Amino acid sequence: MTVDFVPPYPYRFPRPPPAWQRLWIGRKNFVAMWEASAFELEFSSSRILNRETFLCNSPDSVKFAFNLHNASFERKAPQMRHALAPLIGDGLFISDGPLWKARRKMVAPIIHTTRLSQFAPVMVETIVETRNRWASLASPRIDALSEMANLTAEIIARTIFGRELGRVYTEEVVNGFSDYQKTIGQLDLISLLGLPEWLPRFHAPAVHRAQRRIHTVLDGIVQNIKARRATGETSLIAQLLDAKDAETGEALSDEAIRNEAAVLFMAGHETTANTLAWAWYLLSQAPDVEARLHAEIDSVLGGQRPGLADVARLPFTQAVIEETLRLYPPVPILPREALQEETYNGRRIPKGSLIFVVPWLLHRHKKLWDKPDHFIPDRFMPDRAGAISKFAYIPFSIGPRVCAGMSFGLTEAILSLATLAQQFRLRMPMGSKVDPVCRLTLRPDGGLPMTLEPRIAAAPLSAGAGTQVEAACPYHQAK
Repeated sequence: MTVDFVPPYPYRFPRPPPAWQRLWIGRKNFVAMWEASAFELEFSSSRILNRETFLCNSPDSVKFAFNLHNASFERKAPQMRHALAPLIGDGLFISDGPLWKARRKMVAPIIHTTRLSQFAPVMVETIVETRNRWASLASPRIDALSEMANLTAEIIARTIFGRELGRVYTEEVVNGFSDYQKTIGQLDLISLLGLPEWLPRFHAPAVHRAQRRIHTVLDGIVQNIKARRATGETSLIAQLLDAKDAETGEALSDEAIRNEAAVLFMAGHETTANTLAWAWYLLSQAPDVEARLHAEIDSVLGGQRPGLADVARLPFTQAVIEETLRLYPPVPILPREALQEETYNGRRIPKGSLIFVVPWLLHRHKKLWDKPDHFIPDRFMPDRAGAISKFAYIPFSIGPRVCAGMSFGLTEAILSLATLAQQFRLRMPMGSKVDPVCRLTLRPDGGLPMTLEPRIAAAPLSAGAGTQVEAACPYHQAK
C-alpha cells in the first residue's frame, strides 16, 4: 500500500487572509482561499462585506445544518443559484420549498437505484466502445478529462435521453458546459452587500453563448421526444412529459422539462467525469495502488466485461473511487442560506446568513482523518466500514438534498475504471503539473494530458463480446 503519496492541493495560507483577499482568490478558485487552520476548525463565523457567514466543519455541525435542521437551510446560497440559473432555470439542483419537493418526486424515479440493472449494460457497452477507440488511436496521447467527459455524457445520453441524441450533439453539450463553467462569475457581490434579491445579475456574453448552445440541443431533445411519443417510442426522460405535480395536478412546461434535462445532464456527466479523471491521475502516481487495482480486476473479471453483479466483487476498485471523491470532491463547497433564525451550540445564526459546508475542508480535516492529504484507498475497504462518520464524508451531500444520482454515479465510475483499466494504464508526461481548480466543480486546471499505455495486447471488443483475444494496439506495435 502506498501511503506516502500526497496529491497536489493549492497553497494554504499560514493565517486567515483578509476578507477582500479571500473573495479575490475565491472568484478564481474556491479551494485556494483557505488557510491551514481551516482544516482543523469545527464551527466558526465571520463577516464578508454585509453578510454574516458560518462554517460547519464537523460531523455534528454538518448533521445540524443538513439533516436535523435542513428545513431552515434548504435554500442554496445566492451565489450558486444565480451562477446556475441562466443554465438550469428553476431546475431541481437550485430550487427549494414546495417546488423542489414536487420536482424531486418527478425526477428521482428516473435515476433510482432500482433501475441500475437496466442502466449497467448500457454503461458497459458505452465504456467498451471507448476502450476499443483508445486501442485504435494512432497516437497514445489523450486529455483524460475530455475523454471522461465525453464518455459519461454519452452514458447519460443513452440511459436517460435515448440513443437519438448522437455523439455530435453530446459533445456540443459537453463543450457548452465546459465553456459555461469557465466564464460564469463566481461571486455574487449583490447578495454579499446585502442588496435586494430581485436585483438583476448581469453575465458576460460568453456565458449566454454557452447557455444557448446547451439549450438549443436540449430544446431539440424535448421536442424530439414529444414527437416520438406519438409513434409509441419512449425514453426515460419522457416520464417528465407524463409527470403531474402532486398538489396542483399540472404537467410540466417544455421549459421546465428542459431545465430538469439540463440538471440531469450536468449532474449525470460532469461530476463523474471529474472523479474518473482524478482517479486516473492518482493511480498514475501511486504504482502500488495501481498494481493492486489491476490484480483485483484481473482476478474478478478474468478478461470478461463487468456487469452490475461484479460491482460488489470489486471492493478495492470502489475504494479507489471513494478515496478519489474524498480528496477531490466534485462539488467541494456546499453553500446554503438561512431561511429562519437558528441556534447551534449557543451560537445565534440569523436569518439571511450564509452557511458553508465545505467537503474540501471536511474530507481533509486533521481531526477526522489519519494522514488526511494522503491517497490511501484502504480507508474505504469493507473491513473498515463504520470507521468514518457519514457526516464527515459527503461527496454527494447528505440529508434530504442528497444527490438523487449517487448510486448511478458510483456504479458508472466503478464500471468505467474496471473496464478501461483491464487494458490500459494512463501515464502523466514528464514535467506535467496538475492543479485543482474549482469554479462550479473541481477539475484539473487546463485538462489532464496523459498517455495511454496498453496493459494487455487485446483486440477491440465488439459491443456483445465477452472475452479478449490477443492482438496489439497500433502504437504498442510501434514500441
